[in-house]
Amino acid sequence: MNIKLDDPGYFRRARFLKSAHQMIDLPADEGADIVVAGRSNVGKSTLVNALCDQRGLAHTSRTPGRTQQIVVFDLGDNRRLLDLPGFGYAAVPREIKAHWDEVIPQVFEQRLAIAGFLLVVDARAPLKDEEKQLLGWSARAQLPVLLALNKLDKLTRQNALRAVDAMQLALKGLRSDVRVVGVSAAKKLGISPITAWMHSHLEDKLKGGPGHNT
Repeated sequence: MNIKLDDPGYFRRARFLKSAHQMIDLPADEGADIVVAGRSNVGKSTLVNALCDQRGLAHTSRTPGRTQQIVVFDLGDNRRLLDLPGFGYAAVPREIKAHWDEVIPQVFEQRLAIAGFLLVVDARAPLKDEEKQLLGWSARAQLPVLLALNKLDKLTRQNALRAVDAMQLALKGLRSDVRVVGVSAAKKLGISPITAWMHSHLEDKLKGGPGHNT
């Protein structure tokens, strides 16, 4: 079936595949993955649900830091979303934080199937150190990056535009090639550009195009 770039298409058929605690627990390193990451309580799970047009695919919670494994969603035909654990929440046990501080860089550095990286950031806050670190890892792996500036519905229209401009300016000193998209996962606004971006990079990867370390 042909999928239009502005249509989630196969994303609607996404299903939970497994949770992974270690690199070895991930599916075989083949096909194409999109990695999704964001701070705890940034609305990452809500965004995944909106991208896949499914209400309960990714479990949302009012308790930050609840997701503590890599959650793998199968998109079919050897395509996947890898939903990384939320970070930046102080109540996460120290040993769990130390574990993910070791494993997550390995995902970026060693997982050859990664086609792109979707970073979810709160539109109301500047980039934090952990987010800058993720951008650094993605740069070293030469991964395409899209930054989803979420919760724009919490801002006035003028302040939302300012937030996008401020983020693009902040990125110039980090990764000038990062695309910024304003979005409200809760209101399902700004979803199509993200699914189009993911689809494009997934297909390029499956065809042997640019991706990890290329």
